[in-house]
Amino acid sequence: MLDRLLGRSRAAPIDPRLWQRVADALPFLAHLDGAGLQLLKQRCERFLAEKQFSGAAGFEVDDEARVGIAIQACLPVLHLGLSAYRDFVEIVVYPDRFVAPRRTIDDAGVVHEYDDELAGEAMEGGPVVLSWPDADPSAQCPGYNVVIHEFAHKLDMADGAADGAPPLPAALRPRWSATMTGAYEDFCARLDAVEAAIPRHVDPESPQADAWFERLPLDPYAATDPGEFFAVAAEAFFTDPRRLKGHYPRLYALFADYFGQDPVRQAPAGKDPAGQNPATRSRPAAG
Repeated sequence: MLDRLLGRSRAAPIDPRLWQRVADALPFLAHLDGAGLQLLKQRCERFLAEKQFSGAAGFEVDDEARVGIAIQACLPVLHLGLSAYRDFVEIVVYPDRFVAPRRTIDDAGVVHEYDDELAGEAMEGGPVVLSWPDADPSAQCPGYNVVIHEFAHKLDMADGAADGAPPLPAALRPRWSATMTGAYEDFCARLDAVEAAIPRHVDPESPQADAWFERLPLDPYAATDPGEFFAVAAEAFFTDPRRLKGHYPRLYALFADYFGQDPVRQAPAGKDPAGQNPATRSRPAAG
């Protein structure tokens, strides 16, 4: 009765066989022990009760897709709780990457209109939109996870625009600002150096440039702005933690304290949470 009065749906248990099948497809859960996986399952059950999934362009969101997205979305808030996701209800899933119109004004006052092909988008106060081929648990690779990326934006937006600083305890704010600023500026400098090293006859947007961008510790998209840096670094923290820790140990330690998880240290013996380094991707823009 109380759940109905408060407008909440009662959390239904996820079928154990479905849970196991989907979780087994996500190697970056290897750092969680039995208690951690059980807590994640409970978070997912509540998440599924509170959120509405909608298929777009003919896509049908079945239970496997719902659970797969829920696991990836709830991993970052395993110990933070679901309250950071309270500003939205709907998750929209497309059968492929989708196009969003953009309109910008440059420093000269000229208006530019163009279309972005997106793998995902998180709207402030609104839904999360995902491309299923990018969100599919079976298609994940180290360092790239569109669900974690977009839900990191939702964490960031819990106190306003996505600026790379989610709501934080007062004691953590100075360390967060110093560490994130230092890592972001360092990454932008590394990207500038890589771009300068690419020969003039090589198109930086072409696959031929991948060999240069593979030198970077994160996807180049992280240099877009501090909000995107946080989201891309959060992807790496969960899906390629050894690489992130190797290049940015202070940032990794900051995230371990913030998320309450340590994917490198907590991984069981014989399981590598980092996996192999991914090939450089052409990452579609994200909201």
